[in-house]
Amino acid sequence: MSTKRPARKGNPDLRQQKHVPAPPIEEIEKQLYSLLSPASFKPLKLYSDKDEKKLRSRILTLPVMMAVVLSLVYRQIAGLREVQRVLNEEGLLWVGRIEVSAQAISKRLRTLPIKLLTQIFEQVIERIQQPDNNTAIEPKWLHVNQRFTAIWIADGSTLEALTRKLKALQDTEKTVAGKIMMVVTAFTHNPVTVWYTPNSTANDKTWCDKLLEHLPVNGLLIFDLGFFKFPWFDEFTNANKFFVTRLRNKTAYTVLCCLSSGQFYRDEIINMGEYRSNPCQQQVRLVSVLWGATWYYYLTNVVDPQMLSAQQVCELYRRRWRVEDAFLLTKRLLGLAYIWVGDSNGVQIQILATWIFYAVLNQLCIDVAFAKRVRSTLALNQPLDRISTEMVFRGLYHFSQAVIRGDASDAVPYLVERQKLFGLVKTRRKRHRQIDAYTQQIWALSS
Repeated sequence: MSTKRPARKGNPDLRQQKHVPAPPIEEIEKQLYSLLSPASFKPLKLYSDKDEKKLRSRILTLPVMMAVVLSLVYRQIAGLREVQRVLNEEGLLWVGRIEVSAQAISKRLRTLPIKLLTQIFEQVIERIQQPDNNTAIEPKWLHVNQRFTAIWIADGSTLEALTRKLKALQDTEKTVAGKIMMVVTAFTHNPVTVWYTPNSTANDKTWCDKLLEHLPVNGLLIFDLGFFKFPWFDEFTNANKFFVTRLRNKTAYTVLCCLSSGQFYRDEIINMGEYRSNPCQQQVRLVSVLWGATWYYYLTNVVDPQMLSAQQVCELYRRRWRVEDAFLLTKRLLGLAYIWVGDSNGVQIQILATWIFYAVLNQLCIDVAFAKRVRSTLALNQPLDRISTEMVFRGLYHFSQAVIRGDASDAVPYLVERQKLFGLVKTRRKRHRQIDAYTQQIWALSS
């Protein structure tokens, strides 16, 4: 008689950590060096001359600390004590061997000006987005991508469940984690910006003004119901900016006209807030879709169906889950679920370092997905959504060992040639084929 395995308890983000650091990978370190070489720190002038003198006089300067925090992420080093050993014995990235204590590293993480790290993060994101990534976009989305200056996804994530690694903090009730707001590109999944608040109960709406200000004119932002408010929708239209979201339940509206309809969908122009003293001033578009036995409702202020079809509105909102995937990867795969120091400043540094390396890892996934023909192996030429970021990251260990043996020199050809062995392409299962078939049925007569 077989017994059913009991379900795992606890937070799934808190995976068992590795105790041995991963080996250094030259190609990844070259990419990090090109984005974060010590020379790139020289223009930073967000601190006073007094602070600058202090930073210069320390052993753990800004370039050294950047090497430390990035190595903690990309080499999966289990804590400050271990990174101290590696720094003393091997050195990290562009930093040679330095004798320093774990307490000194912890203290620097608590006191290093977060404005400096924020500016470095912005420089990295700007540099990594400079290459033309149109090849990373599926052909069906190329025209949509060209109609807007940017198509971004925004969402917040609470870091309340972070596990404190310091014994002094494990028994305390004080929360040092907080909440982050992340913005990523819809098609390439690259980070755009990240904001942090120590208030873990903060409402997503607290970032509304910053999101609208950051979005360029003629840009489109995808977000969930946590941002739902009429004045913000009007601000988008008045600023010539666009959004895609869902309709909140029990929202009163009046249908002005029907643009198109079918057996499984309706595309309408509406006015919202029929019974409110402050209704939505601008007309919006409501796309309703019958999926199975349930109607789903999507909102956008792109009222021209030639600019964005009803099907594209629905599928764009489905892409909102890409930011959820990014949160999952940074927490579970890159260790953001564990904090290095019990201090708000240290948490912010860890967040920025994790997203910097995520950007580098995501670019590697793009290169793998759209790599050209490698020797006798056909290029993958797969949509970026089909590439497993986790398996690409795991494959880097095998690449590092192949480099030591002299069997490989470039990561992308090595990974592409062994994509089946490493499971780089996600398997299409029965549910995926059913979703595709049902989607085709819904929109078969819409064009």
